Amino acid sequence: MSGLRFGVVGLGVISRFYLAALERVPGVEAVAVCDRDAAVLEPFGGRAACFTDHRELLAAGGLDAVVVTVPNDLHLAICRDALRAGLPVCVEKPLALRAAEGEELAVLAAERRVPLFTAFHRRYNAAVRELCAALAERPAPVRSVTVRYFERIEEHVGRDRWYLDPERCGGGCVADNGPNAYDLLRLLAGRMELSGARVVRDGGGVDRYAELELAGADGVRGRIELDWSYPGELKDVTVESADGSVLRADLLAGHAGFKQSLWHEYEGVVGAFAGLLRGGTDGSTGGAADRGPDGVDALRVVEAAYRAGAGAGTAARAEVRG
Repeated sequence: MSGLRFGVVGLGVISRFYLAALERVPGVEAVAVCDRDAAVLEPFGGRAACFTDHRELLAAGGLDAVVVTVPNDLHLAICRDALRAGLPVCVEKPLALRAAEGEELAVLAAERRVPLFTAFHRRYNAAVRELCAALAERPAPVRSVTVRYFERIEEHVGRDRWYLDPERCGGGCVADNGPNAYDLLRLLAGRMELSGARVVRDGGGVDRYAELELAGADGVRGRIELDWSYPGELKDVTVESADGSVLRADLLAGHAGFKQSLWHEYEGVVGAFAGLLRGGTDGSTGGAADRGPDGVDALRVVEAAYRAGAGAGTAARAEVRG
């Protein structure tokens, strides 16, 4: 297959990482862009076909795949339309707002025999891939995995204020960062089920802090800590093996500045998606058994966390344990 032609739907805060990756990854190109705001399309004039309606982009043809990076509440409709058009889809996490919506998309993708790829970008982080490789060389099985995902959300959202609207985001830190954190647990230790959760919301009903406890096969344990009010940014993974050894990955190591690690992670996303379109695997695990991205599984965990944390109170900020 020659160069893959991509359409990018949604030009918000995350789109810049996709667009940069589409310039850097060999054999792919962004040939069309779409956003409801015509003003943000102006820089693309003469470089790519521009649309303010994703249905017009799909109808114009000439695409091999679509990247969907719009607010979370629009994922279902846009992914559904793209899949019905027979186009492979790479969608920013979460796959949808609810597990039932994700299942609908997964069924549709299977019926149309086209890939539906949720962009869990943290599995392409260099430190995570090194951790996967190190674990693959150790005979002792993983006993526990802890993922910490801390940031101040206001530093991230920019003009995309929908992140702070629970109806559009699907919640708060659990809905938005939870899928990435859970995917790391799944990557390192297999699928898990929620066993407990504490969810702390602010006065506007946005969950700003959460602690999730999970359990997997053979007694493996998982823990996720999320914070949207952290002064700065901290993203790391700690793995304890049955022999008592502990390995840690700092996802931000070597990437000075807020969100700077995302540039290389999204190159991994685009490269993996392109490889999938060319008939390969997603190449995401860096040597560990390839369980593959599963956006529906992550949505089930998010929903379970909100059910378990339904009685939690509100607070301006929860204290973070180092």
